[in-house]
Amino acid sequence: MATTNLQFYRSIFLRRLPYFLVVATVIAAASIIMAMTLPPSYVSRMTLIVESPQIPDELAASTARTPAQEQLQVVEQKLMTRANLLEIANKFQVLEGQDGMTPDRITQAMRARTSIRSTGGRDQAALMSISFEAPSGQNAAGVLNEYLTLIQKEDVQSRTGRAAQTLEFFEQEVSRLNQELAERSARILAFKTENVDALPESLDYRLGQQSLLQERLAQLERETVSLQEQRRRLVRIFETTGQVGGLAGPALSPEQQQLEEMRAALNNALAVYSESNPRVKLLRARIAALERTLQTMPPEEGDQPLTGNSLLDIQLAEITARQDALNDEKINTTRQLERLTDSIERTPTNAIRLDELQLDYENLQLQYNTAVDRLSRASTGERIEVMSRGQRISVIEPPAVPSRPSKPNRTFIAAGGSVFGILAGLGLVVLLEFLNRSIRRPEDLVSKLGIAPLATIPYITTVGENSHRRKLRILGVVIILLGIPVAVYAVHVFYQPLDLLADRIMDKIGVRW
Repeated sequence: MATTNLQFYRSIFLRRLPYFLVVATVIAAASIIMAMTLPPSYVSRMTLIVESPQIPDELAASTARTPAQEQLQVVEQKLMTRANLLEIANKFQVLEGQDGMTPDRITQAMRARTSIRSTGGRDQAALMSISFEAPSGQNAAGVLNEYLTLIQKEDVQSRTGRAAQTLEFFEQEVSRLNQELAERSARILAFKTENVDALPESLDYRLGQQSLLQERLAQLERETVSLQEQRRRLVRIFETTGQVGGLAGPALSPEQQQLEEMRAALNNALAVYSESNPRVKLLRARIAALERTLQTMPPEEGDQPLTGNSLLDIQLAEITARQDALNDEKINTTRQLERLTDSIERTPTNAIRLDELQLDYENLQLQYNTAVDRLSRASTGERIEVMSRGQRISVIEPPAVPSRPSKPNRTFIAAGGSVFGILAGLGLVVLLEFLNRSIRRPEDLVSKLGIAPLATIPYITTVGENSHRRKLRILGVVIILLGIPVAVYAVHVFYQPLDLLADRIMDKIGVRW
């Protein structure tokens, strides 16, 4: 059974042999021609490393810190931008026939000719190896030198730019917080000015003043009661005895004192001079004028009517005046006490509001202090980057002009293309048989129609037919093996150079052999 299947598959392969040979020969011939005609290419390489900061982070840290692998990835993406590749390609004229190529094609070719490989890991140095393929060694090294210039320029600009932006941010933040601190301080000052009489820091003083005023009111009440009692005693004694002597009356008013002094001066003058003396007459005239003045003076509020006794009237008037003064003082003291009580009652609310303002100010002050500290660190970090003392990309192996070509790998291209052609031919044969549903064996008849044949009669050919068929097959194989390579070479020479086609294919897939 196995031998029968093997013979069947062999017969199928021989029947499809022309298709297999056509595909395999075309691909193999094209691969061999490409391998022979591809121009030599020179590859230049360089190796970069991400150096650690020269100043330890414990002493002064940079503000443009980036993981080494991330830094290399960012540099790679910015290096391989369309603008950079077009500028470098136009500067060095790297590609053959570049003047007739579109910008997209140039960009694609430059990326295909550039190989970037990054290595590194935990506790390992981050390395980047960059190579470039060009038709000449000078162009390959020149492009890599331009790459190196762009990488170092971008690295410096990126790190110094981030450090400068960080510094600028914290400068603005410190300025903003300083302005807000001034505003909050002004609010606190305005609130204290508006409520200067009801601030919590003066509460103890005002409570003491409240106690003093309350004691003063009580004292004024006692003095008022004492004066009322003194008035009643004076009146009672006068009504009982008709005299006010023996009583320590109240102090006289200035006019009354002046009147008493003039009367004493008159008595002294009469002891020396006569009634007709001008001095005596002058004193009597002044005494009479003062008595008229005292009589014409309006009695003060609350005054009792005159009793007819001038000394009693004077004492009662003085008591009334003192009572009025005490009443005025009580009114003023009561008002002061009311204002003080109101300020004391407003103090708790003001204390809460003042605490809120003070807490906002303290929180803002904390933010300001933090921002100032970060500004100092940002300034140090910016200085580190400006002086190139932070993490940076350095060159381990600079680009060198290659002395001999490195590509193409002609053996690999020819052998690989031939193997691919054989596999493609076999694939075509398998595909054709998979699509062919015709019945060619008894097993097919049983599996598809469910009919078991009684016997199988093969197709019987003569010796001449077999010889003629064999000659035709050999002729077909010879034509395919000779004609197709010639046709492929003719296409290469007269229509489309296969080396250019191969170059485009390698640019398209991004792999160059």
